[in-house]
Amino acid sequence: MPPLPRRATRRAAVGTVGATALGLLLPLGLAAPAHAATTSICTSASHPALARKLSADIRTALKGRQDTYGLSVWDARTGLYCGLNSARHFDSASVVKATIMATVLRRAQEQHRGLSSWEVSNLRQMITRSDNTAASNLWASVGRTRLRGYLRLAGMSNTVLGSGGYWGLTQITARDEVRLLDTFTDNHSVLNGTWRAYALSLMHQVIPSQRWGTPYGTPAGVTWHVKNGWLPRASRGWRVNSIGVFTSARKDYRFAVLTDNQSTMDYGVTTIERVAAAVHRDLGH
Repeated sequence: MPPLPRRATRRAAVGTVGATALGLLLPLGLAAPAHAATTSICTSASHPALARKLSADIRTALKGRQDTYGLSVWDARTGLYCGLNSARHFDSASVVKATIMATVLRRAQEQHRGLSSWEVSNLRQMITRSDNTAASNLWASVGRTRLRGYLRLAGMSNTVLGSGGYWGLTQITARDEVRLLDTFTDNHSVLNGTWRAYALSLMHQVIPSQRWGTPYGTPAGVTWHVKNGWLPRASRGWRVNSIGVFTSARKDYRFAVLTDNQSTMDYGVTTIERVAAAVHRDLGH
């Protein structure tokens, strides 16, 4: 597994992509939700002690945090689910690029064809480097009807696409993002094995400066797959989001942490990584 980035490397990447995002994603003045509660609920019929421990560890991880957050965790091997503000809407920022990718792959599957060289190039740039131009290209290419169709197939009923070309203002929830990740892993009804593996492969090739967030604390022997998003706006500060899938011969879990209302990107990243460390400590070993 490639090494996780140092925080200094992460900061160096913010200016380049964040500045581009500012030009693309204009403030809408959305109503600010109330501050998130600090109580998480994890359940597992077969592993109740593990559910109690992770609940307590997530509460500890979030103690004293001042941003707004939502999270959802699913462990397919133990049937453990955690949800905290999992139905709250957040601006997607670049996390929606995983949904755009999924829709492109579903189109190829429905048309019984491989990807064109244009699709391959734009997908790689969009996922591994979080390139905004590539995302806009593919967003326009698949169109809103196909995007809505994928949301329906994946059960992402609470996701609302951004208007026009403003894909980064898509309204997402942590629970829906885990449903998206399910279509790359255990939900075999939406994408076939070839396209599920392709999606995860791209998410594992994210450039080093963008490997922060949910991969933080991934144990040795567990493979990470990540897509992050970050966006400063005029109201409620930075939006910082991270979704990830984590697999090995014995592990199969995924989670999403979405945040806003922080003064800096690093503050949001720290919130996500505090949760990530707890999840990996309890589920990954």
